[in-house]
Amino acid sequence: MVSVIGVDLGGTAIKLGRFGKDGAALAELTTPTPQPSTPEAVVAAIAEAVQKVDPERKAIAIGVGTPGPADADGRIARVAINLAGWENVPLADWLEEKTGRSVVIANDANCAGLGEAWLGAARNFSDSIMLTLGTGVGGAVILNGQLFVGRHGTGAELGLITLNPDGHPCNSGNRGSLEQHISVQAVRRRMGMEPHQLAELAAQGDGQAIAFWEEYGRELAAGLASLIYILTPEAVVIGGGISASLELFYPSMIAELESRVLPSSREGLQIIPAQLGNQAGRIGAAKLAWEKFSNTMA
Repeated sequence: MVSVIGVDLGGTAIKLGRFGKDGAALAELTTPTPQPSTPEAVVAAIAEAVQKVDPERKAIAIGVGTPGPADADGRIARVAINLAGWENVPLADWLEEKTGRSVVIANDANCAGLGEAWLGAARNFSDSIMLTLGTGVGGAVILNGQLFVGRHGTGAELGLITLNPDGHPCNSGNRGSLEQHISVQAVRRRMGMEPHQLAELAAQGDGQAIAFWEEYGRELAAGLASLIYILTPEAVVIGGGISASLELFYPSMIAELESRVLPSSREGLQIIPAQLGNQAGRIGAAKLAWEKFSNTMA
């Protein structure tokens, strides 16, 4: 069976899967990310893992999700967050040389959004956006069923839009970005504890924790309002670790959206939790490979 390999490259683990055209997982593997995670060490680790997940060389192409922006052609990892020494790394070229297979790369949040659009929460929608609420805030935009990456491949940085022009400094150079209000790091800075701890307290009836989650929903909605006005998606998919607490901030988020966004701009809009969990990245990377190289696999 003709197949492709999807790779989700993270700071601590590399997740791989070999997938058929219909998205069926034919083999899966997780391996530690080398430390230090230099480009050369990571490429060698991915090549070794590819051999393990596809010893009979049935996969024709490889898609890779990287923790940072890629170029528009899906060849170069421009920066890779939490990986050592990554700047303008020709990752696709190096992996093609090591594995003998065609390679395309994209930002990991884009891959997660593509995965949810293919097999997950957004599979029944043509236009969707995804926010991943984690250590940072990643995003993906799917328009007419296609991943939108912008002119230079660095579009759809949804977590970096501005909420407060005088807010907390962001690594991007922005201030008061959405990420600085709703990421895990922002929660820690504001409340001095982890999101799951605040969720436990809220479940126990703690008033301060309940108030925090209500405010969290309002701030998330303020960011979503801008995105919805611009993109008018059919669905917004909420993923990442903090999405486990969605029921705690969903009511205030919806109420705030209804007050901020005209009914004509949110007609039929659905706000839904992600379904694929930590599988989304490698599934989306596989979809990326299918879309890029489908003509050569006919």
